[in-house]
Amino acid sequence: MELVGTRLDEFWPSSILRFHVLFLISVTTLCFQPADFLTKLGNEIDRLAPLEFKARISNDPNGIFSSWNHSVHYCKWEGVTCGRKHQRVTSLNLQGLSLSGTISPHAGNLTFLRFLSLGDNRFHGEIPREVGHLFRLRFLNLTKNQLSGEVPGGINCSELRVVSLMNNNLVGKIQAVLGSSKKLEILSFRRNSLTGEIPYSFGNLSSLQRIFLTYNNLQGKIPTELGHLTSLTSYALGVNNLSGPIPPALYNISSITAIETTYNQLSGSLPANIGLTLPNLQQLLLAENGFYGTIPESLANASQLWLIDISTNSFTGPIPTNLGNLKGLEQLHVEFNFFGSNTSQDLSFFTISGQQQRSTTTIL
Repeated sequence: MELVGTRLDEFWPSSILRFHVLFLISVTTLCFQPADFLTKLGNEIDRLAPLEFKARISNDPNGIFSSWNHSVHYCKWEGVTCGRKHQRVTSLNLQGLSLSGTISPHAGNLTFLRFLSLGDNRFHGEIPREVGHLFRLRFLNLTKNQLSGEVPGGINCSELRVVSLMNNNLVGKIQAVLGSSKKLEILSFRRNSLTGEIPYSFGNLSSLQRIFLTYNNLQGKIPTELGHLTSLTSYALGVNNLSGPIPPALYNISSITAIETTYNQLSGSLPANIGLTLPNLQQLLLAENGFYGTIPESLANASQLWLIDISTNSFTGPIPTNLGNLKGLEQLHVEFNFFGSNTSQDLSFFTISGQQQRSTTTIL
């Protein structure tokens, strides 16, 4: 297209032209403002955003927001913490105050926010997508509310360490975009109504230590990519509709202390060296699945085990007698399997050696 000598008002409609001119003037004006002006502008945003948040609160039984007014500096409002240098809001902690209302999307304007805790309240409605604008956010706690809708795909803050959305009414699929939060350590979506599969991109969460997805409606297989999480200490995937085996790589993460996959349709056998590759294991909860095979004798090498529940599966063979060497074992649940050979030796594991056991091993 030949544009040489063409007037701008002939090529663009006048309304668009005026908008671009005004936009360029505004940006130019902003760029050439002194630093103290930009600081004051940011401070004004940090004052107004909490007021917009307050406007969405329908019930404040403890009078928390009585201090949120123009006569008190916003850094002194209850639940608000500011940084010392620029007086920008870095923390909003309204945990356990019986608040009712919806979460204002203006919370996304608090761009210096690192800590956001609204758990143990009665917030309803959806989680604003604007939360994804909080690129400095490290801690997000929205547990025990009445939030609904889907998990926003925009929650992808690169500094996130903790995301806890447990005990809400969230639906839909877990957004795979969370898989790029490389510093995330704790992820909890426990007790919601989430569906679909566990995103394989969770295997990219290289700092993840604990993942809790129990009591949802998740289906499909446990992604093999979770075996890449070398910092993992515990994973809880129980009470879902997961199927297939536990990926072999998950049995090789030596830092794991707890495995919980109860009430699924999982299958497969336990690896022969499980007690050697998981030496720090303390809790093994595999009940109500379709696991089969024998209990490996190496399990007794996981000397910190205090809870084993492999009930209601299809395990066979003898129960290793060396399980009696687990001096810290408090609970052993093996009922509703196919153990034993109808001999007097079937309960020989029940003879417990040592005097330091905290409580008697029980078969319930």
